[in-house]
Amino acid sequence: MQPPESPSPGRAEVRIVAASPEAARQVAAVLRRCFAGAEQRSYPAGADGGTRLHLTVDTLHTAEPARSWLAASRSSGQDPTQTDEV
Repeated sequence: MQPPESPSPGRAEVRIVAASPEAARQVAAVLRRCFAGAEQRSYPAGADGGTRLHLTVDTLHTAEPARSWLAASRSSGQDPTQTDEV
């Protein structure tokens, strides 16, 4: 299995895993208010009925409230990788 390709510059691939499709859609709706984005794709997350939702967002075209939050939350580069990150 090959590692996934990185998104093009200015884009971010977002994966949402939720217990229900509605919960995943609500999170995606919030992201779309902050970033321009492409159509979302959803998939079953497992036998327990969960949902995986994938969407691509454009990080170069953000809404004004998101822009100030993003600037304030930029990583210093010293943050350790989370143990559950792929």
